[in-house]
Amino acid sequence: MKKGYTDEHARAGLDARLPEIETFPNQFPGYEIEIVIPEFTSVCPKTGLPDFGKLTIRYVPDKLCLELKSLKMYELSYRNLGIFYENVVNRFLRDIVAACNPVSATVIGEFTPRGGINSKVTATWSKSRGRRR
Repeated sequence: MKKGYTDEHARAGLDARLPEIETFPNQFPGYEIEIVIPEFTSVCPKTGLPDFGKLTIRYVPDKLCLELKSLKMYELSYRNLGIFYENVVNRFLRDIVAACNPVSATVIGEFTPRGGINSKVTATWSKSRGRRR
């Protein structure tokens, strides 16, 4: 049986050039920020059909906070990007950690049903662990 998805599909979007997420100095220790993107859109790398979902970003800032206008421009750059759900969530997390080096960060993607299947993808990073879980 012929495989419908290629390795290129699996890696799609991971190395795409996206706008920089800017930051500003954090003024307070020990609190969590939650950012909700209720109308996230991207494109399936195989079919080219649009994907829709809600992204929730939770992070505990260390020295830097994410600047929201640049985060919005970053998020909008996914609109025409061919990328799987799993790659969206993990790419967001990777780029957020690179931008602000938080104490911890979690990105949750809740994608609208396609073919009767709903997908929820969660990726977490912690400075104390230095890795994703």
